[in-house]
Amino acid sequence: MAKDTEDPLAHNPYSFQKVKGGQVRIFHFNTLAKTIRGSHAVKFLSKIEFADEHSAQLIMAKETGQFKFGNERS
Repeated sequence: MAKDTEDPLAHNPYSFQKVKGGQVRIFHFNTLAKTIRGSHAVKFLSKIEFADEHSAQLIMAKETGQFKFGNERS
């Protein structure tokens, strides 16, 4: 069984936007994937603040739950 060697986060598919009221919106290819609020949003922002681009992509992917970790069966 061959593993796919291309990094799915290499093309920076995730982005985020801070909005009023302390909310954070996470987008996947410019489509809203998740909105987080309150203390969860604060924790997310503190994690992503100093992350490099690849780490930030991984944080957002994990937050949305749309990331395969490699141990799922097809």
